[in-house]
Amino acid sequence: MAKKLKIGLFGFGCVGQGLYHVLSNSKGFKADIVKIAVKHKEKARSLDKSLFTYDKYEILDNPEIDVIVELIDDADEAFNIVSYALSKGKHVVTANKKLVATHLKELYDLQLKNNVSLLYEASSCGSIPIIRTLEEYFDNEQIEKVSGIFNGTTNYILTKTIAEKISYDAALKQAQEKGFAESDPTNDVEGFDAKFKAIIIALHAFGIISKPDEVLNIGITTLSNNDINYAAEKNYKIKLVPTIKRLSENEISIFVLPKFVASSNHLFFVDNEFNGVIVDGEFSGEQFLQGRGAGGNPTGAAVLSDISALSYGYKYEHKKQKQNPNLKFTNNAEIKVYLRYTTKDSLAKFKFNAITEQYSGTDYNYVIGNINLNEIIKNKDLIKSEKLFVAVAGDEINLIREDVKAENKKLILS
Repeated sequence: MAKKLKIGLFGFGCVGQGLYHVLSNSKGFKADIVKIAVKHKEKARSLDKSLFTYDKYEILDNPEIDVIVELIDDADEAFNIVSYALSKGKHVVTANKKLVATHLKELYDLQLKNNVSLLYEASSCGSIPIIRTLEEYFDNEQIEKVSGIFNGTTNYILTKTIAEKISYDAALKQAQEKGFAESDPTNDVEGFDAKFKAIIIALHAFGIISKPDEVLNIGITTLSNNDINYAAEKNYKIKLVPTIKRLSENEISIFVLPKFVASSNHLFFVDNEFNGVIVDGEFSGEQFLQGRGAGGNPTGAAVLSDISALSYGYKYEHKKQKQNPNLKFTNNAEIKVYLRYTTKDSLAKFKFNAITEQYSGTDYNYVIGNINLNEIIKNKDLIKSEKLFVAVAGDEINLIREDVKAENKKLILS
């Protein structure tokens, strides 16, 4: 029988209020929020003030509280709260993807040491139960690839700019007004949010713990009308797509880049604030999951699902780590990309392995070709400073072996 849990909640913003709403209206599960820790004393609250505290230890040191639910914006303070709670033997639920991705190894070790459960379904893809699916459905099947749309904010912006032809700034403003984007949208539009989620998903899909500074993320801020028009001519949509790909038995690559998505791809039809995840299993083939990826209620529902699971003693088993103990992260992968560039000098800084298409005009230049992921990483600052645009233009991702010399000759410009 499920235990009725007593919850200590940190944060009462969009997701915190969403959790309170779905918990209050849930017909199948009951739990009590004993106390809510908030930061700003002067802010008006929609609930009785006796429910709130400004002292985190009033919650953390309360022996009656079974579960800490962490829903604050500050990843550093969130780590202090979560690590303290785990060390005190309390179970924790969090939606903070930056916290989890940045401290994945420490948090993994803490829950093992203290025999407690840390659940974070809401940190990855909103209402889509991707972590639980990987942990339970794919627990004994080798995964070849996971990709998708992990960020509802950027997907909403791209939908509006491409389908409705409104400006990037206007689309961003709409996303902020609807509660899909923060006042500072950098984490979303530069691809950091999607990267954090990809790192978390990689642990449960492949058993690998990678570091955020190893993983390439390039967002959508340099997107231009020329890029949108090119995609439209080819009947593509542009999506920000994190990719986690097994390259060999012992090597895996993770990156976040815009991608030209064809109508044959499930992600082509995932618009607005929705997320979509494609899981490619060795035996089951492609599985596609779709759901709302932004907003208080969808994320609150994912948090509630974790709290409910805790009432039955649920823990992540992390079977993939035991199955793949020798798996290593690499950026030594060849991908096919579209690169819009400004001058021949900027193009010359990218060392392509092969060029399949090239165009040069008065105000628009691009190439499409195969390139080592490390070449994009090397030129990441250039891409941003000169407002170049890079997008994945194919599905093939291949390991470049160190013992095989790739031709990698510089493009000879005419």
